[in-house]
Amino acid sequence: MEAQIEEEINSSPYRIKRYYAYILATIVSLVVPFITINGNHIFLLSFDKKQLHLMGVAFDMQELYLMPFLLMLLFLGIFAVTAIGGRAWCGWTCPQTIFRVVYRDLIESKLLGLRRIKNKQKEPDWKKPENASKRVIAIIIWSLLSIIAAADFMWYFVPPEDFFAYLQNPAEHWFLIGFVLIIAAFLVYDVVFMKENFCVYICPYSRVQSVLYDDDTYQAIYSTKRGGHIYNEQKDKIVFKQKDLTDPNNECTACESCVTVCPTHIDIRKGLQLECINCLECVDACTTVMGKLGKPSLVQWTSTRDIEKGKPTKIVRKSTIMYTVALIVIIGVLFVMGGEKEHMLLNVNKTTQLYKIKEGNVVSNNFLFLFQNTDSKTHTYNLEVIDHPDIKIERFSPFKLSPKKMAKKVVILQTEKILVTNATKDTPITVTIRAYAVDEPEKISVLRKAVFIYPRADKLNK
Repeated sequence: MEAQIEEEINSSPYRIKRYYAYILATIVSLVVPFITINGNHIFLLSFDKKQLHLMGVAFDMQELYLMPFLLMLLFLGIFAVTAIGGRAWCGWTCPQTIFRVVYRDLIESKLLGLRRIKNKQKEPDWKKPENASKRVIAIIIWSLLSIIAAADFMWYFVPPEDFFAYLQNPAEHWFLIGFVLIIAAFLVYDVVFMKENFCVYICPYSRVQSVLYDDDTYQAIYSTKRGGHIYNEQKDKIVFKQKDLTDPNNECTACESCVTVCPTHIDIRKGLQLECINCLECVDACTTVMGKLGKPSLVQWTSTRDIEKGKPTKIVRKSTIMYTVALIVIIGVLFVMGGEKEHMLLNVNKTTQLYKIKEGNVVSNNFLFLFQNTDSKTHTYNLEVIDHPDIKIERFSPFKLSPKKMAKKVVILQTEKILVTNATKDTPITVTIRAYAVDEPEKISVLRKAVFIYPRADKLNK
């Protein structure tokens, strides 16, 4: 027990550990948009270029079959983290929490002295001219940071190199600039005025957390065995009683440090509540108070199994195994499907004219081929018909296409042979066309179907 107390007292507060996590998350979110591999970003969902960049590989709109799997990976990942560590995402990584800590703890508390970090319940007296002026300064500082945060958000949809190029011509890109300013304005309203009410009343995550929790989920828990039942219910209202000094099971000093430090204004002693974001500020507060008494904290980051049953928490259990298997399967599918990326995209569309009959019963069909080079280097493309030797490709020559570029080509399929002698109707003939890169025919090759319309017999010249 003494070793446990000493370890709790000497260990770094969770608040400091969270700050490190916030710094790391901020650096990652700011740096990732600038990292490229072979000209492609680590992650970019570009609506302008109609591309998804993932780990240095660019996928076009025709290849966005990966998006459902990415969303499944995101949600299952959050669910898995919740089942193991509670609302760790909310308290340690969520931008909403980080922004509030920056504004409340850094700007208002540290820089301007409007608040105390250990008392998040007490609002400054805004009627005082000094506090009101400081609040204006705080809002101005946060507004500038909000613009940076809004721009960083946009960099995941508009690559930074394009973003800064667009800013040089603001009149031509007012929609982009306006969108950034709208996001920044929302962040100012959210962080300065809405505060943690966003987490409590708007964010849907808090509503699903109780479904994901079990007896082995890590969370901030108050030990009723050591702290005693210091409240009872009377007409649906919680009434706290005075501490009974004669009760040997009641170690709580009723200092309420765990209450005043809570950013979502809850009392952790009442048990699990959906407003708890698992920031562990209450654990730090109780650790400090009880440490001075030579006792371990009454509020700990642990599981119900540990607190109520005195048994070790099970990390490997049915739910975590199921989440792990599901995540491995999805990641495997992503790797397999990502490895099948096409380095050339080709759309084949028929023109409005069904066919044309030339002298000597030569029948031709016109098609519009749309080529797109999705590779990282220039290629020369060619075409061939692979299943109908009597149908030839006319008026098409191999051509070069630069990376990420598109080209439209009118292709004529033509035959001199009598393919069908149907006297009642035109006959559709499915033709398989292979498009390939002359320089890398084995690697870059796609097959497309084209419907060649052959006229009925009475339309041919006798």
